[in-house]
Amino acid sequence: MAKKKLNLGVVSAVAAGAGATAYLMKKSKETKETEAKKSAAANKNYRNTERGKNAKNSRGIYYSNGNYEAFARPEKPEGVENKNAYIVGSGLASLAAACFLVRDGQMPGSQIHILEAMDIAGGACDGIYDATRGYIMRGGREMENHFECLWDLFHSIPSLEKPGASVLDEFYWLNKHDPNYSLCRATVNRGEDAHTDGKFNLSQKGCMEIMKLFLTKDEDLYDKTIEDVFDDEVFNSTFWLYWRTMFAFENWHSALEMKLYFQRFIHHIAGLPDFSALKFTKYNQYESLILPMQKYLEAAGVDFRFNTEVTNVVFEFKDGKKIASAIECKVNGKEEGILLTENDLVFVTNGSCTEGTIYGDQNHAPNGDAEVRTSGCWNLWKNIAKQDPSFGHPEKFCSDISKTNWESATITTLDEKIIPYITNICKRDPRSGNVVTGGIVSCRDSKWLLSWTINRQGQFKEQDPEKVCVWVYGLFTDVPGDYVKKPMKDCTGKEITEEWLYHIGVPVEQIPELAENSAVCVPTMMPYITAFFMPRTKGDRPAVIPDGCVNFAFLGQFADTPRDTVFTTEYSVRTAMEAVYGLLGVDRGVPEVWGSVYDIRDLLDSTVKLMDGKSPLEIQLPGPLNGLKKPLLRIIKGTVIEKVLRDHDVLKDYML
Repeated sequence: MAKKKLNLGVVSAVAAGAGATAYLMKKSKETKETEAKKSAAANKNYRNTERGKNAKNSRGIYYSNGNYEAFARPEKPEGVENKNAYIVGSGLASLAAACFLVRDGQMPGSQIHILEAMDIAGGACDGIYDATRGYIMRGGREMENHFECLWDLFHSIPSLEKPGASVLDEFYWLNKHDPNYSLCRATVNRGEDAHTDGKFNLSQKGCMEIMKLFLTKDEDLYDKTIEDVFDDEVFNSTFWLYWRTMFAFENWHSALEMKLYFQRFIHHIAGLPDFSALKFTKYNQYESLILPMQKYLEAAGVDFRFNTEVTNVVFEFKDGKKIASAIECKVNGKEEGILLTENDLVFVTNGSCTEGTIYGDQNHAPNGDAEVRTSGCWNLWKNIAKQDPSFGHPEKFCSDISKTNWESATITTLDEKIIPYITNICKRDPRSGNVVTGGIVSCRDSKWLLSWTINRQGQFKEQDPEKVCVWVYGLFTDVPGDYVKKPMKDCTGKEITEEWLYHIGVPVEQIPELAENSAVCVPTMMPYITAFFMPRTKGDRPAVIPDGCVNFAFLGQFADTPRDTVFTTEYSVRTAMEAVYGLLGVDRGVPEVWGSVYDIRDLLDSTVKLMDGKSPLEIQLPGPLNGLKKPLLRIIKGTVIEKVLRDHDVLKDYML
């Protein structure tokens, strides 16, 4: 009986299975027929055409590439004569916006008003001589070939040194005649070459972690840190030493920004170890970039208003439009207001990496009663952001200065005594006028993770030719040093010089005397210097032109534009171009971010370089997958694919 029941059960199961199979086959057929109908409907009206390829997006801009649009002059926007522009701040982004208004928008200079809280233009792009302190450079600017918007701008800005030439011309000639590269990227044991020798020293697992990050969607990296996606396989590599010292990334910074950097500069992986990918200006960034722009704008009649601190932009919201209706400001400490119409355009640099800089000097640390330079950038953004969610979330970036600060210092040599120790490391004469260190030299075993660089001298036009300006920074400001047993943030200029002299190999007994009499140092503590690297999610950085805005745009490092990377001059200029073209209706393409991330040649080349010359085909795959390599390679033998793989050292003779 039990057997009979079992047989019946089997029969029932078979029958049920047959019924299910029939049902599934029927559903599958129906699904295929539905999909076929949808596909036919979708393709019915399809035709190959380039029409609409460069249609403007919702913000009034489109992206282009190639030299067709790069060389073109746009037509004069309709009604520009009846508009005024108010630009808050006078940093690189603001000045670039003014230049684009003059050049491409053809707006009369007298109708462009730059409102600056300080008494000097330039923002973070500074470089000054302070008679009471000495030479001061809070930072420097590294540039490369494919800063498309930057070079688009500077080919139109006249050089202040070479008649008939542009700033781009003089920069191009300089870097052709004196190409940049480093002869010593890192030191150990007090000035000895660390012999990184162009290697990344990444394990296979470390390489795979980087490749995984590279392929991860932006949205999957929102609010994630670098240590969420990397482990010691990356953090213990020479790659990470190069990366974090060059770009000032910390483990707790944004994984998304790390990924964007990697994609943006994938074509420069080979030049990362020795900085041969980089190009530098002749002088400091203020004299090389800011002053030529300022002179160009002044010649065009642009209205500069210094000592004017903007505290708020008031908006009117009606019919789905967001209209900047008033600017609230303090002029020489007195509260004033500027009433606006829809015809008045407003551009605001929201946030600042150098806001709240604290200046020390040779005998005073940058703390306590030291001078603090404040322009109110963060408060301005907070006041604007309160009015609408599309204006971003400044608190994501400026709420934890323990994670966004580091300190730099400018050390100026006063005699010959320190020069031999510099020469011993960089292998070049620092007073030749040519490339010196070629980029930062990182003291690998420094508790502060001290790095220093000497750019072409003089870094200032009026600099004494016998003096050398050295830029120094420490990524870790809150731990005791190796020679000076104090955190960098608590050190005077003299003490920072002592720590640097220790790491470049000056005999210990000579350090105090040389720091006192052979150099002068100005330290600068910057609480928000890497604020733009803080983990973020969508909407934390506002769009350049927020949805619904008809006469308002954000500029600079805390505005959001696709694919480009913050902490670069290019980013500032790109946001400026997008803002002006969008609000004013300039009918010219914004050059797209260089597309190396989509170029198979750059991808293959960078992969081999990242693996220190190994081919990705040499990676050991799990199980039987390794056995598939040779059959697949035989398939491509004799094709253009084989040639491409060979050209970029991916395919080697023994593999076939």
